[in-house]
Amino acid sequence: KALYSATCVPCHGGKAEGKKEFMAPALHRQEAWYIVSQLQKFRSGQRGTNAKDTGGAMMRPMAQSLPDDQAVLDVAAYVTSLDAPLPPVEVKGDLAAGKAQYAMICAACHGEKAEGKPELKTPALVGQNDWYMVAQLKKFKAGHRGYDPADVTGLQMKGMAATLATDQAIQNVVAYITTLGK
Repeated sequence: KALYSATCVPCHGGKAEGKKEFMAPALHRQEAWYIVSQLQKFRSGQRGTNAKDTGGAMMRPMAQSLPDDQAVLDVAAYVTSLDAPLPPVEVKGDLAAGKAQYAMICAACHGEKAEGKPELKTPALVGQNDWYMVAQLKKFKAGHRGYDPADVTGLQMKGMAATLATDQAIQNVVAYITTLGK
């Protein structure tokens, strides 16, 4: 709690609900293994080193400020103990088109209900801020995330995001994902 309060609260919020003004995602509905994985990617430079990823660049020094691997584990454990409501829906899209895209592109890795699959190292999407998912899909498409050869899952996601041909397609699939947590 002390590490999270000192390092993470300003951007991610007291209940790890995320803050749009910092483009900081909700963390409270993720599993600890995923939070650890992402913190390790920031610490190693697999994330947050692309010049066009300003959010990642802000996150990298925060992850690096955690003193050791045990601190990373402790923060992840604390974050997953928090409870906050589902975020408000902000992204609008064609739900039928989004459902079809999700079934074709996303469900195999993220699960039918967007719950994530630890065995594939894919995070839960349900409960995430929709504006954050849109931003991340655009970063993957543009090569601002998933660019490091050591980031295997990021590279896979970069390829999948590329199949969403337009911004509207991204909005459609994200709008559909928001319906799965209700």
